Amino acid sequence: MWEVGVIGATGYTGLTLISILKSHPHIKINLVTSNTYKGKRISEVFPLLRGIFDETLVPTDQDHRGRCDVFFLCLPHGKSMDEADHLYDNKSIIIDLSADFRFEDIGIYEKAYLKHRAAHLIPHAVFGLPELYRDRIKNSKLIGNPGCYPTSAILALYPLIKNNLIEGNVFIDSKSGVSGAGREAKLGSLFCEVSEGFRPYNIGIHRHEPEIQKEVKKYQDIGIRFVPHLLPMNRGILTTVYGRLKQPIDTENTIALYAKTYKDEPFIRIMEPGIYPDTRFVRFSNYCDIGLKTFDDGSFVIVSAIDNLVKGASGQAVQNMNVALGIHETTALTGLPQYP
Repeated sequence: MWEVGVIGATGYTGLTLISILKSHPHIKINLVTSNTYKGKRISEVFPLLRGIFDETLVPTDQDHRGRCDVFFLCLPHGKSMDEADHLYDNKSIIIDLSADFRFEDIGIYEKAYLKHRAAHLIPHAVFGLPELYRDRIKNSKLIGNPGCYPTSAILALYPLIKNNLIEGNVFIDSKSGVSGAGREAKLGSLFCEVSEGFRPYNIGIHRHEPEIQKEVKKYQDIGIRFVPHLLPMNRGILTTVYGRLKQPIDTENTIALYAKTYKDEPFIRIMEPGIYPDTRFVRFSNYCDIGLKTFDDGSFVIVSAIDNLVKGASGQAVQNMNVALGIHETTALTGLPQYP
């Protein structure tokens, strides 16, 4: 039995982590922290946990070194790096759900975010997308969990870029539910600001664009353009990727390529021709559904759907933990999507 701590447990990702970990047969949650709600039981913050998990929240800024075999950092960008620097001992596994350890190139990170105060740890970190980096995750003590939008986009593109099949730039159009903005009160996330509307935001300046771009360029030297949108729903991401192949490939053969690439991946589901993903059918699950269509002129459309809080955040974090601990990767993650 491994002991686990959730640092910053009172956001959406913290709650989702607890919900998953409570059903994990090899895990005991022995630490949950919050500076805002310190001293309260977490079931007071989230009444759905009452009688199920009533652990008392302790301050995040206390010394928690050595208390856990695995630490999940559910903290804002900039704060995670300081906590990781404090906790890192090459023994405990640290899985950071912020962006602080997603970038190998510190210059890209600092241009998109802020000055990095734990740059000496970056060489020890692995980008935590198991479908691409499973072998490295197995031996890592510091894992940078990918962003939700990058997860949906990279998984959609990977079979094509892996095989060097794309010509020219690709365009990534993503729509996310409001929970992607976090649990803190923000004007743009208020009900009256979101309900009955649909809008793009941060065009050309969204921080997930360089995260997607740096992964794409590891395989093909092509550019991306990323446009995120806010949907008036709680959770889910639907990503649509547009581009052109170097040579036309029909839809059936392209789908066969995707099926071959992901044949051993337990959480990737490839749709049959004419069937496309729907966020309703991945809600509360760790699945990524991918569908696509190609055209006679070589152009293509790829669509992926994930739950932004599960495969886009906490579920993927648990998947990374399972890989790093050497236990079955799907443990505690095989729950069916919830519908309606």
